[in-house]
Amino acid sequence: MRHKCSRGCERPYCCDVCSKAFTQKKNLISHKHLHTGERPYCCDVCNKTFTVKGCLTQHKRLHSGERPYCCDVCNKAFAVKGRLTQHKRLHSDERPYCCDVCNKAFIQKHHMVNHQRLHSGEHPYFLDVCNKAFIQKRDVLIHQCVHSGERTYCCDVCNKAFIQKHHMVNHKRLHGERPYCCDVCNMAFIQKRDMVNHQRLHSGERPYFLDVCNKAFIQKRDMLIHQHIHSGE
Repeated sequence: MRHKCSRGCERPYCCDVCSKAFTQKKNLISHKHLHTGERPYCCDVCNKTFTVKGCLTQHKRLHSGERPYCCDVCNKAFAVKGRLTQHKRLHSDERPYCCDVCNKAFIQKHHMVNHQRLHSGEHPYFLDVCNKAFIQKRDVLIHQCVHSGERTYCCDVCNKAFIQKHHMVNHKRLHGERPYCCDVCNMAFIQKRDMVNHQRLHSGERPYFLDVCNKAFIQKRDMLIHQHIHSGE
């Protein structure tokens, strides 16, 4: 049986395990490694193995530092073409993945999938140590470090260590860097969210609204604090 792809081209090579079809025989052969567990492509630097030759090619760029895919807007370079495609959506504001519950749109598919779990309540990633479940796999890995005490990311100025990389990056800015600058008054900030909140002082925007008293707030945390006045908590 011949299959056709969305662009009308034929896919004559069909997997006899799962019926997935391919335009080229070599792609079918690579795909079948997923079923057999065979990993014939080996990195000659670290011996990590892969089922698909293209994955090995991408991996070897981690060792070589090669980033052949470059953004024509900001010149940021990437090792993987798919990463460049995702990045360019930041410039175009293209958000092709849309939640079918609330219509919120996303740049990346996995962001939409994780978001949809907020609606469904699904927490597929589970940690045996504390029986806690998570929406994203990375949250399990981060939480695991709370139990193990492992702090992988270390500040090279004061040697303070952190569980998450972005916490270390934000911390290092305490030593001097303030990369986020208000375009109205030039006040600079360590974190982007602090700049965004500050800019609302100029614009008058108050996006967080409390139905009980019709009061609006610049920051979400201010709304939650004010909520306690009404609830008596």
